[in-house]
Amino acid sequence: VALYVGLVAVAVCLVLLLLVGVLVYCRKKGGLDADVADSSILTAGFQPVSIKPSKADNPSLLTIQPDLSTATMTYQGSLCPRQDGPAKLQVPNGHLLSPLGAGRHTLHHSSPAAEGAEFVARLSTQSYFRSLPRGTTNMAYGTFNFLGGRLMIPNTGISLLIPPDAIPRGKIYEVYLTLHKQEEVRLPLAGCQTLLSPIVSCGPPGVLLTRPAILAMGHCVEASAENWSIRLKKQSCEGTWEDVLQLGAEPCTELYYCQLEAQACYVFTEQLGRFALVGESLSMAASKRLKLVLFAPAACPSLEYNIRVYCLSDTQDVLKEVIQLEKQLGGQLIGAPRVLHFKDSYHNLRLSIHDMPSSLWKSKLLASYQEIPFYHIWSGLQPFLHCTFTLERLSPSTCELACKIWVWQVEGDGQSFTVNFNIAKDTRFSDWLVPDSEVGPPALVGPSAFKIPFLIRQKIISSLDPPGTRGADWRTLAQKLNLDSHLSFFASKPSPTAMILNLWEARHFPNGNLSQLAAAVAEVGKQDGALFAVSEAEC
Repeated sequence: VALYVGLVAVAVCLVLLLLVGVLVYCRKKGGLDADVADSSILTAGFQPVSIKPSKADNPSLLTIQPDLSTATMTYQGSLCPRQDGPAKLQVPNGHLLSPLGAGRHTLHHSSPAAEGAEFVARLSTQSYFRSLPRGTTNMAYGTFNFLGGRLMIPNTGISLLIPPDAIPRGKIYEVYLTLHKQEEVRLPLAGCQTLLSPIVSCGPPGVLLTRPAILAMGHCVEASAENWSIRLKKQSCEGTWEDVLQLGAEPCTELYYCQLEAQACYVFTEQLGRFALVGESLSMAASKRLKLVLFAPAACPSLEYNIRVYCLSDTQDVLKEVIQLEKQLGGQLIGAPRVLHFKDSYHNLRLSIHDMPSSLWKSKLLASYQEIPFYHIWSGLQPFLHCTFTLERLSPSTCELACKIWVWQVEGDGQSFTVNFNIAKDTRFSDWLVPDSEVGPPALVGPSAFKIPFLIRQKIISSLDPPGTRGADWRTLAQKLNLDSHLSFFASKPSPTAMILNLWEARHFPNGNLSQLAAAVAEVGKQDGALFAVSEAEC
C-alpha cells in the first residue's frame, strides 16, 4: 500500500510540474517583447476606464460616454525582432516625378508595403492586445505602427490622422478618438467666451509621437480677427483646462498649430489629449452659426400635433445626435435646415408661428412668440436647445398643414420656414434623417489611409525640402495650396513638405483630387505633373 501511494504522489507531482511549465511557456510566447519596458509610459498613472454598456435595443445616443481623461493603454514593442537598423527607402535619382519603370516594384525588408502586409497579417493572429472600451458610436479606435493611419467618427466631421513615422519604429500603439457630450465634460467659460467646437479626446495621452498628428473637427464660428479671439484649449492631467494656442498669433510653441477654415479646423499636435476650440468675442459684431431644424411626429393619432424647432450649433456632430434622438421619438423632418448668424448682442432668440388656417388648426401658444435666452445659446454648452409649438386639429380628418415659422434674433438675423405638407403621408424630407455616410471604416491602417502613394510622397518631400535656387521649394507649394498662414510652424519641423502633405491628406480625405495636387506640385517648377498619375498607377 505504501508503495502504491508513493507512486501516485510522484505521478501527481509530475503532472502538476508539466502543467506549470506549459502555462509559463504559453505566457512567455504570447507576452510582450523585450523592448516594452518603458516605465515612464507604463507607470504614467493611467487607470482602467469604467463605462456603462448600452442596451441592444437602445443605441448609444443616451449612453454615458467614457471619461478618457484616464485611459488604458497598450504600449508594445515590435511584432518581429530586427537584426539590423531600419533601411532607408531607396528613391531613384533624377526628376521628381519620373516614371518608376514598367515592371512591378517589390519593396524589400523595411518598406511600408511589405511590413504593412506582415503587420496586418500578424495582428489577425495575435490576441494579447489589451482592449479599450468598445461599442460606442461616438468612438473610434485602432492599432497602429510606424506606417500611420486614420481614425474617423462617421458623420461627425471628426478624424485623427497619424502620419507615417509619427509612431517610432518598433512600437505599436492602440489609439482612440472620442467625441464627448458637453454635459459630461466640465469646461469652464468666463465672460463672453463660447464653445465653438465639439469636445474631442484622442489618446492615450503621454505616448511618444515623433511627428504631429492632425485632429480634424468642425466649428460654428464666423471667424474674423477684429471680432474674435479664438483659443485652442487642452485639458491637463490634473483636469484643468489650459490655453495651448491662440489662433491668429505667431505660435509660441512648436507643439501645436491650428489651421482654421470656414467650417472645420485642423489641429497639429505631438501630445494627444482632450481638446476644444473656445472663442471670446471682441465686439458685438462677432457671430456664430446656428443650424435651425424642424421636426414633427411621423404619425399623429390624436388631435394634437407638435412642431419642434431645434437651434443647434452648426457642426455635424450635433446634427447627427439630434437626428438619432428624433428617430427614437418617431419624428420626421418637415423642412430643409437653415443657418442663422447669432451675434453677441445680448439679445434673445425669438420664435413664432403665423398664417395658419384658423378653420382647420389652432395654436395652444398663449403668447405671440417663444423665446430662448441669449446666454443659453451663446455658451454652446446646451447642445439640443429647442422650442415646441403645440397645434390642435379641429377635425380628425384634417391632414394638410400650412403655416410659417419665423426664427430671429432681436435686432439681428432671422430665418423664415414655409411649412406646407400632409402630416399623414408627406415624407419628402425623410432623406435628411439619414446623414451621408462617410466612406470607409472608422479605422484605416497603413497606406490605405492616405491618398498620396508612399513613393510619390517621398519623392516630393526629398525634392521640395531643400531650399530652391528660384524659390521652388516647400514654401511655394504651401502658397499654391493656400496653406501659407503660418510658414514659421512648417519651417520648425524637420520636413516642412511632409507637414504640408499631411495637412492636405487631412483636408481632402477620402474625396481628394490628386490631379489638383499634381498640378500644384507641377507649378512649383521642379517637376512634371503629367507623370503623377502614371507613377500612382505603378505604385
